[in-house]
Amino acid sequence: MLPPIASNFVAGEDAATAIDHVRDCNDDGVRAILNLLGEHYDKRAPADADARAYMDLIRDIDEAGVDACVSVKPSQIGLDVGDEAFRENLASIVEVGQEHDCFVWIDMEDHTTTDVTLDAFEEHALATDGDVGVCIQANLKRTAEDIERLANLPGKVRLVKGAYDEPKSVAHKGGENVDAAYRDLLEYAFEEFDDGVAVGSHDPAMLDYAADLHEEHGTPYEVQMLMGVREGAQRNLAAEGVPTYQYVPYGNKWFSYFYRRIRERKSNALFALRAVIGR
Repeated sequence: MLPPIASNFVAGEDAATAIDHVRDCNDDGVRAILNLLGEHYDKRAPADADARAYMDLIRDIDEAGVDACVSVKPSQIGLDVGDEAFRENLASIVEVGQEHDCFVWIDMEDHTTTDVTLDAFEEHALATDGDVGVCIQANLKRTAEDIERLANLPGKVRLVKGAYDEPKSVAHKGGENVDAAYRDLLEYAFEEFDDGVAVGSHDPAMLDYAADLHEEHGTPYEVQMLMGVREGAQRNLAAEGVPTYQYVPYGNKWFSYFYRRIRERKSNALFALRAVIGR
């Protein structure tokens, strides 16, 4: 049994329970991105096991007929073991996604993983004609150049502010600086992207800015928010016709998920508390 605070943010410990949660989201017009909790495996066996679990999850999504896709973390499927393990497992997941018409997102982790993650995305975006997506983080200084590379590729790009406490040498520091970078990246994406923009934000100001950019440029976009955070806003956006996705973690590693998020950045704990109080 998940404790109450965890159950606000994690949809149970198994895929069946998570898919039941997705059905509830779909009833409200909200789509889902399912993420099996787990990361930073330094042995191949658990990385392979989670890769197989994702392939089973994709099949379960298809069989259940729910409106959902999946999102995987590179360190969960072998990156900390080696590039070969990561690439082999990602290729297998994407292949099953193609077989079952299930979109596959590749999450972004800390700045040391950016190059290999973007390279893997480019490979599969070209091979699948855009049936994969990748996350990029506004707090990283390099993202202003990375987004130009991504504009020339098929597939979707999720833009987030960034949850990792990165060193000052590679990252913008301070909320105002990160917000400014996020706005600049949003503007570029709406001007240059053909396959749409995924706005990964709970910030009302950024969501309003994205809506204005959509009105100006006509670029399709979607909004992505975490389970347990501003769920009323998620339902409202969906009712207004904005494609809205809830990022839905599940699995038995929920404790390490919360511990790592809080350890990486203390503000994450306050963010979680505000989400529970203001739900």
